Amino acid sequence: MLPMDMRAEIRSKALALGFDAVGFARAHLAPETRERLMAFLAAGMHGEMGWMEDRAEQRSHPQALWPGAVSVVALGVNYGPEDDPLAPLAQADRATISAYARNRDYHDLVKKRLKALGRWMAERWPGSELKVFVDTAPVMEKPLAQQAGLGWQGKHTNLVSRTHGSWLFLGEIYTALDLGADAAETDHCGSCRACLDACPTAAFPAPYRLEARRCISYLTIEHRGPIDPELRPLMGNRIYGCDDCLAACPWNKFARAHSEPAFAPRAELTAPRLADLAALDDAGFRALFSGSPVKRIGRNRFVRNVLVAIGNSGEASLRPVAQSLAEDPDPVVADAARWAAQRLEKAP
Repeated sequence: MLPMDMRAEIRSKALALGFDAVGFARAHLAPETRERLMAFLAAGMHGEMGWMEDRAEQRSHPQALWPGAVSVVALGVNYGPEDDPLAPLAQADRATISAYARNRDYHDLVKKRLKALGRWMAERWPGSELKVFVDTAPVMEKPLAQQAGLGWQGKHTNLVSRTHGSWLFLGEIYTALDLGADAAETDHCGSCRACLDACPTAAFPAPYRLEARRCISYLTIEHRGPIDPELRPLMGNRIYGCDDCLAACPWNKFARAHSEPAFAPRAELTAPRLADLAALDDAGFRALFSGSPVKRIGRNRFVRNVLVAIGNSGEASLRPVAQSLAEDPDPVVADAARWAAQRLEKAP
Protein backbone atom coordinates (compact mmCIF):
# COMPACT_ATOMS: atom_id res chain seq x y z
CA MET A 1 0.00 0.00 0.00
CA LEU A 2 1.36 3.42 -0.89
CA PRO A 3 2.32 5.73 2.02
CA MET A 4 -0.01 8.41 0.65
CA ASP A 5 -2.97 6.02 0.83
CA MET A 6 -2.02 4.88 4.33
CA ARG A 7 -1.89 8.49 5.49
CA ALA A 8 -5.32 9.13 4.01
CA GLU A 9 -6.81 6.17 5.88
CA ILE A 10 -5.21 7.15 9.18
CA ARG A 11 -6.27 10.77 8.78
CA SER A 12 -9.87 9.76 8.10
CA LYS A 13 -9.95 7.47 11.15
CA ALA A 14 -8.32 10.06 13.41
CA LEU A 15 -10.86 12.70 12.45
CA ALA A 16 -13.67 10.21 13.07
CA LEU A 17 -12.28 9.57 16.56
CA GLY A 18 -12.46 13.26 17.44
CA PHE A 19 -9.06 14.65 16.54
CA ASP A 20 -9.14 18.06 14.88
CA ALA A 21 -5.67 18.10 13.27
CA VAL A 22 -3.64 15.24 11.78
CA GLY A 23 -0.23 15.26 10.13
CA PHE A 24 2.70 12.97 9.39
CA ALA A 25 6.44 13.36 9.80
CA ARG A 26 9.60 11.31 9.73
CA ALA A 27 10.79 10.14 13.16
CA HIS A 28 13.68 12.55 13.02
CA LEU A 29 14.30 16.07 14.28
CA ALA A 30 16.45 18.63 12.54
CA PRO A 31 19.90 19.25 14.10
CA GLU A 32 19.00 22.87 14.87
CA THR A 33 16.08 21.66 17.01
CA ARG A 34 18.49 19.69 19.17
CA GLU A 35 20.88 22.65 19.30
CA ARG A 36 18.11 24.96 20.54
CA LEU A 37 17.13 22.47 23.23
CA MET A 38 20.69 22.03 24.44
CA ALA A 39 21.29 25.79 24.51
CA PHE A 40 18.06 26.26 26.50
CA LEU A 41 19.18 23.66 29.04
CA ALA A 42 22.77 24.90 29.22
CA ALA A 43 21.51 28.40 30.05
CA GLY A 44 19.41 26.97 32.89
CA MET A 45 16.24 28.47 31.42
CA HIS A 46 14.32 25.30 32.30
CA GLY A 47 14.61 26.12 36.00
CA GLU A 48 13.62 23.20 38.22
CA MET A 49 12.32 21.07 35.36
CA GLY A 50 15.13 18.56 35.74
CA TRP A 51 13.19 15.97 33.78
CA MET A 52 13.93 17.95 30.62
CA GLU A 53 17.67 17.63 31.17
CA ASP A 54 17.55 14.03 32.41
CA ARG A 55 16.07 12.74 29.16
CA ALA A 56 17.35 15.36 26.73
CA GLU A 57 18.84 12.76 24.39
CA GLN A 58 15.55 10.90 24.05
CA ARG A 59 13.72 14.19 23.69
CA SER A 60 15.90 15.39 20.83
CA HIS A 61 16.07 12.05 18.97
CA PRO A 62 12.79 10.12 18.54
CA GLN A 63 14.73 6.95 17.77
CA ALA A 64 16.67 7.32 21.01
CA LEU A 65 13.33 7.05 22.80
CA TRP A 66 12.23 4.13 20.63
CA PRO A 67 14.66 2.69 18.04
CA GLY A 68 11.79 1.18 16.05
CA ALA A 69 10.25 4.53 15.19
CA VAL A 70 10.10 5.30 11.47
CA SER A 71 7.18 7.71 11.23
CA VAL A 72 5.28 10.02 13.56
CA VAL A 73 1.55 10.65 13.43
CA ALA A 74 1.09 14.11 14.99
CA LEU A 75 -2.40 14.83 16.27
CA GLY A 76 -4.20 17.80 17.75
CA VAL A 77 -7.44 18.35 19.66
CA ASN A 78 -8.96 21.81 19.61
CA TYR A 79 -9.66 23.37 23.02
CA GLY A 80 -10.47 26.89 21.85
CA PRO A 81 -12.27 28.65 24.75
CA GLU A 82 -15.88 29.65 24.30
CA ASP A 83 -15.34 32.98 26.07
CA ASP A 84 -12.44 35.33 26.66
CA PRO A 85 -10.04 33.28 28.83
CA LEU A 86 -8.59 36.48 30.31
CA ALA A 87 -11.93 37.85 31.56
CA PRO A 88 -11.33 36.79 35.21
CA LEU A 89 -8.21 39.00 35.32
CA ALA A 90 -10.49 42.02 35.80
CA GLN A 91 -12.01 40.64 39.04
CA ALA A 92 -9.63 41.45 41.88
CA ASP A 93 -11.19 39.13 44.46
CA ARG A 94 -11.36 36.21 42.02
CA ALA A 95 -8.77 33.83 40.60
CA THR A 96 -7.75 33.16 37.01
CA ILE A 97 -7.07 29.53 36.09
CA SER A 98 -5.66 28.72 32.65
CA ALA A 99 -8.40 27.80 30.18
CA TYR A 100 -7.09 24.27 29.68
CA ALA A 101 -7.39 23.45 33.38
CA ARG A 102 -10.97 24.55 34.09
CA ASN A 103 -12.35 21.03 33.73
CA ARG A 104 -11.08 17.46 33.27
CA ASP A 105 -7.43 16.66 32.65
CA TYR A 106 -7.00 16.70 28.88
CA HIS A 107 -4.33 14.00 29.06
CA ASP A 108 -7.00 11.39 29.79
CA LEU A 109 -9.17 12.26 26.80
CA VAL A 110 -6.29 12.65 24.33
CA LYS A 111 -4.59 9.43 25.43
CA LYS A 112 -7.87 7.50 25.15
CA ARG A 113 -8.24 8.66 21.54
CA LEU A 114 -4.59 7.95 20.77
CA LYS A 115 -4.95 4.40 22.05
CA ALA A 116 -8.11 3.90 20.01
CA LEU A 117 -6.33 5.07 16.87
CA GLY A 118 -3.31 2.94 17.74
CA ARG A 119 -5.47 -0.19 18.14
CA TRP A 120 -7.10 0.48 14.80
CA MET A 121 -3.69 0.92 13.11
CA ALA A 122 -2.43 -2.34 14.66
CA GLU A 123 -5.48 -4.19 13.32
CA ARG A 124 -5.27 -2.52 9.92
CA TRP A 125 -1.57 -3.35 9.50
CA PRO A 126 -0.93 -6.44 11.66
CA GLY A 127 2.58 -6.77 13.05
CA SER A 128 3.37 -3.07 12.86
CA GLU A 129 4.59 -1.79 16.21
CA LEU A 130 3.67 1.61 17.60
CA LYS A 131 3.74 3.71 20.77
CA VAL A 132 1.47 6.57 21.85
CA PHE A 133 2.52 9.70 23.73
CA VAL A 134 0.81 12.75 25.19
CA ASP A 135 2.85 15.44 26.92
CA THR A 136 4.39 13.43 29.77
CA ALA A 137 6.92 11.50 27.64
CA PRO A 138 10.25 12.99 26.43
CA VAL A 139 8.83 13.99 23.05
CA MET A 140 9.38 17.37 21.38
CA GLU A 141 5.76 17.71 20.41
CA LYS A 142 5.80 21.18 18.91
CA PRO A 143 8.74 20.70 16.50
CA LEU A 144 7.26 17.36 15.39
CA ALA A 145 3.86 18.98 14.91
CA GLN A 146 5.48 21.67 12.77
CA GLN A 147 7.28 19.06 10.68
CA ALA A 148 3.94 17.29 10.23
CA GLY A 149 2.25 20.49 9.03
CA LEU A 150 -0.06 21.08 12.01
CA GLY A 151 1.30 24.57 12.65
CA TRP A 152 4.50 26.39 13.54
CA GLN A 153 6.23 27.34 16.74
CA GLY A 154 5.38 30.97 17.20
CA LYS A 155 7.44 33.64 18.91
CA HIS A 156 5.86 32.54 22.21
CA THR A 157 7.38 29.07 21.54
CA ASN A 158 3.92 27.45 21.44
CA LEU A 159 2.33 25.91 18.37
CA VAL A 160 0.24 28.22 16.18
CA SER A 161 -2.22 26.78 13.68
CA ARG A 162 -3.74 28.69 10.79
CA THR A 163 -7.00 26.89 11.59
CA HIS A 164 -6.98 26.62 15.39
CA GLY A 165 -4.80 29.52 16.49
CA SER A 166 -2.93 28.75 19.71
CA TRP A 167 -5.52 26.30 21.07
CA LEU A 168 -4.40 22.74 20.30
CA PHE A 169 -3.67 19.87 22.66
CA LEU A 170 -1.03 17.65 21.06
CA GLY A 171 -0.36 13.92 21.01
CA GLU A 172 1.78 11.59 18.92
CA ILE A 173 1.95 8.04 17.67
CA TYR A 174 5.41 6.71 16.89
CA THR A 175 5.10 3.86 14.40
CA ALA A 176 7.35 1.40 12.62
CA LEU A 177 5.26 1.95 9.45
CA ASP A 178 6.82 4.02 6.68
CA LEU A 179 4.08 6.57 6.15
CA GLY A 180 6.08 9.17 4.29
CA ALA A 181 5.56 12.77 5.41
CA ASP A 182 3.33 15.75 4.90
CA ALA A 183 4.77 19.15 4.02
CA ALA A 184 6.12 20.98 7.05
CA GLU A 185 4.42 24.23 8.04
CA THR A 186 6.33 27.47 7.63
CA ASP A 187 6.50 30.37 10.07
CA HIS A 188 3.75 32.96 9.62
CA CYS A 189 4.51 35.25 12.57
CA GLY A 190 6.07 37.94 10.39
CA SER A 191 6.88 41.13 12.28
CA CYS A 192 4.12 40.58 14.88
CA ARG A 193 5.19 40.57 18.52
CA ALA A 194 1.78 40.64 20.22
CA CYS A 195 2.51 37.53 22.28
CA LEU A 196 5.86 38.89 23.48
CA ASP A 197 4.40 42.23 24.52
CA ALA A 198 1.48 40.55 26.32
CA CYS A 199 3.67 38.61 28.77
CA PRO A 200 3.14 40.06 32.27
CA THR A 201 6.61 39.06 33.51
CA ALA A 202 8.68 39.70 30.34
CA ALA A 203 9.55 36.00 30.12
CA PHE A 204 10.71 36.25 26.49
CA PRO A 205 14.28 37.60 26.24
CA ALA A 206 13.92 37.37 22.45
CA PRO A 207 11.41 36.03 19.93
CA TYR A 208 11.23 32.22 20.01
CA ARG A 209 13.09 32.11 23.36
CA LEU A 210 11.37 31.49 26.69
CA GLU A 211 12.95 32.13 30.08
CA ALA A 212 10.87 29.59 32.01
CA ARG A 213 12.01 30.95 35.35
CA ARG A 214 10.00 34.12 34.67
CA CYS A 215 6.99 32.40 33.10
CA ILE A 216 3.82 32.42 35.21
CA SER A 217 2.89 28.93 34.02
CA TYR A 218 6.23 27.67 35.28
CA LEU A 219 6.06 29.64 38.53
CA THR A 220 2.55 28.47 39.42
CA ILE A 221 2.88 24.85 38.29
CA GLU A 222 6.49 23.62 38.19
CA HIS A 223 8.26 25.82 40.74
CA ARG A 224 8.11 24.36 44.26
CA GLY A 225 9.64 26.97 46.55
CA PRO A 226 8.89 30.60 47.32
CA ILE A 227 8.19 32.71 44.25
CA ASP A 228 10.66 35.54 43.65
CA PRO A 229 9.24 38.63 45.43
CA GLU A 230 10.19 40.69 42.37
CA LEU A 231 7.86 38.62 40.19
CA ARG A 232 4.92 38.28 42.58
CA PRO A 233 3.38 41.70 41.88
CA LEU A 234 3.46 40.95 38.13
CA MET A 235 1.38 37.78 38.45
CA GLY A 236 -1.94 39.45 39.19
CA ASN A 237 -4.59 36.88 40.07
CA ARG A 238 -3.21 34.09 37.87
CA ILE A 239 -3.05 31.08 40.18
CA TYR A 240 -2.55 28.19 37.74
CA GLY A 241 -0.98 28.75 34.36
CA CYS A 242 -1.24 31.80 32.13
CA ASP A 243 -2.98 32.33 28.79
CA ASP A 244 -1.85 35.87 28.00
CA CYS A 245 0.63 35.07 25.22
CA LEU A 246 -1.72 32.49 23.68
CA ALA A 247 -4.75 34.78 23.75
CA ALA A 248 -2.80 37.66 22.19
CA CYS A 249 -2.06 35.80 18.95
CA PRO A 250 -3.86 37.36 15.94
CA TRP A 251 -4.21 33.92 14.35
CA ASN A 252 -6.87 33.15 16.96
CA LYS A 253 -9.33 35.07 14.79
CA PHE A 254 -9.53 31.95 12.63
CA ALA A 255 -10.02 29.62 15.60
CA ARG A 256 -13.35 28.24 16.69
CA ALA A 257 -14.58 27.26 20.14
CA HIS A 258 -14.18 23.61 21.07
CA SER A 259 -17.16 21.26 20.85
CA GLU A 260 -15.91 18.78 23.46
CA PRO A 261 -18.14 18.51 26.58
CA ALA A 262 -15.15 17.41 28.68
CA PHE A 263 -13.51 20.79 28.04
CA ALA A 264 -16.52 22.88 29.07
CA PRO A 265 -15.37 24.97 32.06
CA ARG A 266 -16.82 24.06 35.44
CA ALA A 267 -18.58 27.00 37.06
CA GLU A 268 -16.61 26.60 40.29
CA LEU A 269 -13.31 26.85 38.39
CA THR A 270 -14.25 29.90 36.34
CA ALA A 271 -13.25 32.97 38.36
CA PRO A 272 -13.50 31.26 41.78
CA ARG A 273 -13.28 33.42 44.92
CA LEU A 274 -9.77 33.78 46.29
CA ALA A 275 -11.03 33.61 49.86
CA ASP A 276 -12.69 30.25 49.20
CA LEU A 277 -9.56 28.82 47.59
CA ALA A 278 -7.28 30.01 50.40
CA ALA A 279 -9.45 28.16 52.92
CA LEU A 280 -8.90 24.76 51.29
CA ASP A 281 -7.21 22.09 53.35
CA ASP A 282 -5.66 19.07 51.67
CA ALA A 283 -8.92 17.09 51.59
CA GLY A 284 -10.89 20.06 50.27
CA PHE A 285 -8.28 20.74 47.62
CA ARG A 286 -8.34 17.13 46.42
CA ALA A 287 -12.12 17.07 46.31
CA LEU A 288 -12.41 20.33 44.34
CA PHE A 289 -9.76 19.37 41.79
CA SER A 290 -10.51 15.68 41.42
CA GLY A 291 -9.79 14.71 37.81
CA SER A 292 -8.25 18.13 37.11
CA PRO A 293 -4.63 18.82 36.10
CA VAL A 294 -4.51 21.31 38.98
CA LYS A 295 -4.53 18.42 41.45
CA ARG A 296 -0.96 17.43 40.65
CA ILE A 297 0.60 20.54 42.23
CA GLY A 298 -0.87 19.78 45.66
CA ARG A 299 -2.58 21.97 48.22
CA ASN A 300 0.50 23.81 49.48
CA ARG A 301 1.78 25.01 46.11
CA PHE A 302 -1.75 25.91 45.09
CA VAL A 303 -2.49 27.96 48.22
CA ARG A 304 0.89 29.70 47.80
CA ASN A 305 -0.33 30.84 44.38
CA VAL A 306 -3.67 31.95 45.79
CA LEU A 307 -1.94 34.03 48.45
CA VAL A 308 0.17 35.81 45.84
CA ALA A 309 -3.06 36.68 44.05
CA ILE A 310 -4.56 37.90 47.33
CA GLY A 311 -1.52 40.11 47.86
CA ASN A 312 -2.06 41.59 44.41
CA SER A 313 -5.81 42.10 44.84
CA GLY A 314 -5.75 45.44 46.61
CA GLU A 315 -8.75 44.16 48.59
CA ALA A 316 -8.48 45.03 52.30
CA SER A 317 -11.21 42.50 53.03
CA LEU A 318 -8.81 39.72 52.05
CA ARG A 319 -6.12 40.73 54.54
CA PRO A 320 -7.60 38.58 57.36
CA VAL A 321 -7.58 35.63 54.96
CA ALA A 322 -3.85 36.07 54.40
CA GLN A 323 -3.19 36.61 58.12
CA SER A 324 -4.96 33.37 58.97
CA LEU A 325 -2.31 31.46 57.00
CA ALA A 326 0.73 33.33 58.30
CA GLU A 327 1.58 30.41 60.58
CA ASP A 328 0.70 27.66 58.14
CA PRO A 329 2.70 24.45 58.73
CA ASP A 330 4.13 24.77 55.24
CA PRO A 331 6.84 27.46 55.34
CA VAL A 332 6.30 28.47 51.69
CA VAL A 333 2.59 29.03 52.31
CA ALA A 334 3.35 30.98 55.48
CA ASP A 335 5.86 33.17 53.63
CA ALA A 336 3.34 33.97 50.89
CA ALA A 337 0.68 34.71 53.52
CA ARG A 338 2.88 37.20 55.37
CA TRP A 339 3.82 38.86 52.09
CA ALA A 340 0.17 39.16 51.08
CA ALA A 341 -0.90 40.55 54.45
CA GLN A 342 1.86 43.18 54.33
CA ARG A 343 0.87 44.17 50.77
CA LEU A 344 -2.71 44.77 51.92
CA GLU A 345 -1.85 46.81 55.01
CA LYS A 346 -2.68 50.09 53.29
CA ALA A 347 -5.35 48.77 50.93
CA PRO A 348 -8.56 50.87 50.96
